[in-house]
Amino acid sequence: MAFWKQALVSLLVLAAAALVWARFFPGAPAMLAGWGIELPAIIVGEAPKQAEQNAGGEHSNQAQQPVIASTVTRETINDRLSAIGTGRARQSVIVTPYASGRLTEFLVASGATVKAGDVIAKLDSEAETIAVDRARFALDDATARQERVKTLRATNTATNVQVTEAALAVDNARLALRDAELSLERRSITAPIDGIVGILPVTAGNYVSITTEVARIDDRADILVDFWVPERYAAIIDVGQALKASSVARPAEVYSGTIAALDNRVDSESRTLQVQARIQNPDDRLRAGMSFQVTMDFPGDEFPAVDPLAVQWGSGGAFVWLVRDGKAARTDVRIIQRNTDTVLVDAPIVPGDIVVTEGVHAVRDGAPVTIARINGAVAAPAASAQNTADGG
Repeated sequence: MAFWKQALVSLLVLAAAALVWARFFPGAPAMLAGWGIELPAIIVGEAPKQAEQNAGGEHSNQAQQPVIASTVTRETINDRLSAIGTGRARQSVIVTPYASGRLTEFLVASGATVKAGDVIAKLDSEAETIAVDRARFALDDATARQERVKTLRATNTATNVQVTEAALAVDNARLALRDAELSLERRSITAPIDGIVGILPVTAGNYVSITTEVARIDDRADILVDFWVPERYAAIIDVGQALKASSVARPAEVYSGTIAALDNRVDSESRTLQVQARIQNPDDRLRAGMSFQVTMDFPGDEFPAVDPLAVQWGSGGAFVWLVRDGKAARTDVRIIQRNTDTVLVDAPIVPGDIVVTEGVHAVRDGAPVTIARINGAVAAPAASAQNTADGG
């Protein structure tokens, strides 16, 4: 093909493309008008009229395309803490003997309530009983000898040294008796605290040592619940703060409690703080080892909430198209938290403001906005973009 034919075809293709662009591309007539080019009305249709209306700097008719919007709400976060913890008795003691020996009898049964000092079991004690009797006889003999020495001293028959030695012998005999009585007393196994005896792991007749568990006693007048909270709560939780707890096995039963203790450091691996709660157990319905759902209420932090579709992304980060005075305004936001139905943001917007959720491709900064639907409902027919924004 000759060069002039190729050039002619290229010019025709470019001319056709320019006509299509001028006819169908939104804003093309206004752009051409800004360059001083006026196209026939048969090509641009109603575009010249729109160009004349926007000659003062208004945007093209693309911004007039109806959009779907929603209103901004406000939500509170960090106002409720929920955690799972494990309960344990206020005091729990594993009872072991002071000495080794054969267990002769149990004086309590599993589930019995005992007081501190109550005897719960006994070991064989014949040898210790004999030792007590021998120490008592020795004390009586030493005391009688001391009396004889005192009588002799009165007649100058005994010396002061003999008197002193007799007194020392009495003191030693008294100490030996106390030692024998202590050994005999320790053949009886007593409860160190008030509480309830658990299932007995041994029976009478077994030989036990000082490391053998004879019984376990729990004082469950109060239940302590250990749980862990995120480090952001470390500064707002304090000892004595009220809470609610419910057994995971019986969620309908809710118990009141308080914070009993806080750990002195945040775990560096989990970034959590150990907290200990105290729950009263007057009816003895709770047991050590149970799991609890612990909840606490806080003032929380309030943030504007927008529909997730309203959040757009640009080179500068996240933003939303805010409708004010019937016109679109691009507003940068900082995302705080994403939820299922809303996104919490930090931005200069307030509840009741209107943001565009669908049709954002037709929105330009400062251009008028026509709202077709808002919050799922059809916008009022008489409401223009201006009135819709004012009514939001």
